[in-house]
Amino acid sequence: MIKSILIANRGEIAIRIARTARRMGIKTFAIRTKKEPNAVYLQKVDQILDFPETDGSVPEFLDIPNLVKLAVDNHIESMHPGYGYLSENADFAKACRDAGVIFIGPSPEIIKAMGDKIIAKEIAHRSNVPMLGGTHGGVPTAEAAIEQANSLGYPVIIKAASGGGGRGMRICWNESEVPQNFELCTAEAKTAFNDPTVFIEKYLQNPKHIEFQIVADKFGNVVHLGERECSIQRKHQKLMEEAPSPALTDELRARMADAAVRLAKEAHYESLGTVEFLLDDNHNFFFMEMNTRIQVEHPVTEMITGLNLVELQILIASGEPLPIEQKDVHLNGWAIECRINAEDVQSGFTPSIGMIKNLRLPSDNNIRIDSGVRIGTEITPFFDSMIAKLIVHGKDRNDAINLALHSVEHFHVTGVRTTIPFCKAVLHNEVFRSGNFNTSFIEKDLPSLIYKEEHEELIAALLAVAAYNRDNDFVPDNEGVEQEAAMDPWVLQKRIRHL
Repeated sequence: MIKSILIANRGEIAIRIARTARRMGIKTFAIRTKKEPNAVYLQKVDQILDFPETDGSVPEFLDIPNLVKLAVDNHIESMHPGYGYLSENADFAKACRDAGVIFIGPSPEIIKAMGDKIIAKEIAHRSNVPMLGGTHGGVPTAEAAIEQANSLGYPVIIKAASGGGGRGMRICWNESEVPQNFELCTAEAKTAFNDPTVFIEKYLQNPKHIEFQIVADKFGNVVHLGERECSIQRKHQKLMEEAPSPALTDELRARMADAAVRLAKEAHYESLGTVEFLLDDNHNFFFMEMNTRIQVEHPVTEMITGLNLVELQILIASGEPLPIEQKDVHLNGWAIECRINAEDVQSGFTPSIGMIKNLRLPSDNNIRIDSGVRIGTEITPFFDSMIAKLIVHGKDRNDAINLALHSVEHFHVTGVRTTIPFCKAVLHNEVFRSGNFNTSFIEKDLPSLIYKEEHEELIAALLAVAAYNRDNDFVPDNEGVEQEAAMDPWVLQKRIRHL
């Protein structure tokens, strides 16, 4: 069993990894940066390592040589990359292996193969996994792109072979759009991924985005843990997730799960992974890509299976066989995750920078909050803007939606703008509640990106008066602290409702 882990990440995922590792009796190390010298995650590990002085040309959590050197110099046995950053970087996995450090994730060969969408499609083809029509390799020129697009029929989508996160992708609705979009995609792919290779496939309009969580050990055992519904997204970025999906029947779930497992076995996969599919209106599904890391939305799977995915990752990296078989996996109830980000929804989800002045979190046996902030935490432009992940578990989908709505209504943050009003708007929306939505939901079915509270204008006016009074050192004679409490938005809303 692994005895020590260097967590090459920060924020809530670093805390998530540290808690599981500590419970397993594993010593944990975290990296302190000058950008976040007092970060909350640093308090959750056994030992803190200061990142070495550099010229700053490479961000700390992308600096492969120094990350590996920290592990080697401190005799740390393994490296957990979390998600984002270097979690799907084959060079990082190889550098760890070459230095004798266990990389908690797939082998560099698997990461490279599944990270290259062209190779991944070849593996999917060998696995008899359904795919959209498309090119069988990279497209070298704009002229070749036009020829391929005309052959497939419009619309088509040009994609970066090494892409991810919605970058290096352009939709072409007719031939005239192909040359410019080809040049834009290749340039963006070169800049973002150092690989200008692109391919073309048929574009499926307004599908659902369904992903299957698989876990595989080094002995060829592969188990799926059900699906996640990820269709609430903007510009290919997920904003809310749930498990299971309201779109899947038991028969369709079984077919998609079988396809995911076949692909993982064909790839000789090991560790956690996510096989992602597009689902059309006729319940036809098509392979999109595979993510070779733990996902941001993994808690919804944990909530409905009762399994600890980080623990499974560590066990597999330690060379242990899977402790579960497929017959041991049961999907119980329904889970929803809301990403609470420090973003101004009304300004196009732009990051909201500032200090968290007040933070009040909902609490219940069926509520889980993964967070890496506290009162006084500075939201800076250097790192991801996530404040917390709010995850709820209900006996069914309706129960989970109602609990999620209750939870976001009692999730209170001041100092920065957040995506809470957006989450409320989605949870109140009848199309979402019906389950009959797809990736075009925000553009077509959400009249407003924010939910306006009842009496919101009156509450805002009262809070403005309270702020004015405080700024002018005015305190009512006999109120004191209670006056401050009376200005709490929740308290005000409750009182106004009874007027």
